[in-house]
Amino acid sequence: MPREDQSQIKTYVVDTNVLIHDPTAVLNFEEHHVVIPMTVLEELDQLKNGKQAVAADCRQAIRTIDRLIGDADPHDIDNGVPIRRGDKSEPLGTLSIAMGGQDDVEHGLPDHLNDNRIINLLARLQRQHRDRPIILVSKDINMRLKARGCGLEAEDYQTDQLVDDVRYLPTGYHEFEGSFWDGVEKVETVQREGITEHLIPRTEAMADYQINEFILDQQGFIGRITETEPERLVVEDLFQDDLMHQQVWGLSPRDIYQGLALELLMDPDVHLVNLTGSAGSGKTILALAAAIELTVASKTYKRIITTRSTQGLDEDIGFLPGTESEKMEPWLGAIVDNLEALHEDDENMTSSVDYILSKVPMQFKSLNYIRGRSFQHSLIIIDESQNLTPHQLKTIITRAGTGSKVVCLGNLSQIDTAYLNPLSSGLTYMTERFKGFKHGGHIHLQGVPRSPLAEYAEEHL
Repeated sequence: MPREDQSQIKTYVVDTNVLIHDPTAVLNFEEHHVVIPMTVLEELDQLKNGKQAVAADCRQAIRTIDRLIGDADPHDIDNGVPIRRGDKSEPLGTLSIAMGGQDDVEHGLPDHLNDNRIINLLARLQRQHRDRPIILVSKDINMRLKARGCGLEAEDYQTDQLVDDVRYLPTGYHEFEGSFWDGVEKVETVQREGITEHLIPRTEAMADYQINEFILDQQGFIGRITETEPERLVVEDLFQDDLMHQQVWGLSPRDIYQGLALELLMDPDVHLVNLTGSAGSGKTILALAAAIELTVASKTYKRIITTRSTQGLDEDIGFLPGTESEKMEPWLGAIVDNLEALHEDDENMTSSVDYILSKVPMQFKSLNYIRGRSFQHSLIIIDESQNLTPHQLKTIITRAGTGSKVVCLGNLSQIDTAYLNPLSSGLTYMTERFKGFKHGGHIHLQGVPRSPLAEYAEEHL
């Protein structure tokens, strides 16, 4: 939350979904007072057991609160325990736990719902502290509406929202009408080891250019930014024919944007590739073709690990029969579909797909089983990553060990998780956070090559 004037301390009452979204959320309210309702602790307690991803987030949230409370006595907890962020940091803000309830039952909401108990608590705190703003922080839009309907302040948890509009997210390339070189006053070109590089003075218009982004113009020039310095950019000259005619496990790009994506996917020095785009733009098939090529042909990686996040995955996987891989197969049908697309011209497509699944070291992993693991020399594909929170995406990416590569795929217009939107999605957070990372790259794919029907549906439905 933004830092406010010290004379205007606010009280933030935190809802359960905020702590599930970010288990360390209580550390992010600067100098203000944070209240955890007893109802929230009860909900965390009910959700903490099990192997679901949400259970692990609940346990971490409980541990964070316990560490902050420490051995404080009930009187201190009621008044607020200082929040310390790190062992040596000075306390900033306070944390307390409050019983729910409404003194004036006649004018309170019915107490049979947990949301109502929290709203009633806000009303009581507002009457007790009329000189201080009391604000509900919740990811639940309807709960915020109910609170406002009761005359209380409520807002979304926005600490991890780095952009105000996803339209301004980087695409991974900069396109120019006409010639890019018309806006360059001078350039120094050098040749080394068969590579042509251009040393270009960095102008104000190029202030936001990042490493591993591309430059495209209508004259056919394609360049990849390989170094960024305050005063200049180093741009590697690429050839459009080479990009468009590259073969990756029999797959060739259908447009230049897919060519740029394959350039990053096949680069061993790029350890994180983030592909976004509309449904049918080729995200999964590009990632899968590159993954098979890099494990079977070049043996850069020892195995492929594929996982996917959906709203129902964590809730329903435990009820499916079989092993972990067998449980995951219904959720990872997109992987098999794209394997079939890669081998649709084979004499016997089914046999080819079965052969790949039996010979390629491909493992389907549930998010429930990824926590605590460390994957060495692996290529990790995270499909539907728009449904992950920033905290969940961080948990998965930090599983990548020595010699591993992570490929995140997602479409911000198809979010299925109740408390996420394009601004708060982990995919948006990661895209913004990894700008400038020399071992990372991002491409927003355009068009819908899947079919004319898919393209029309994407635009008109």
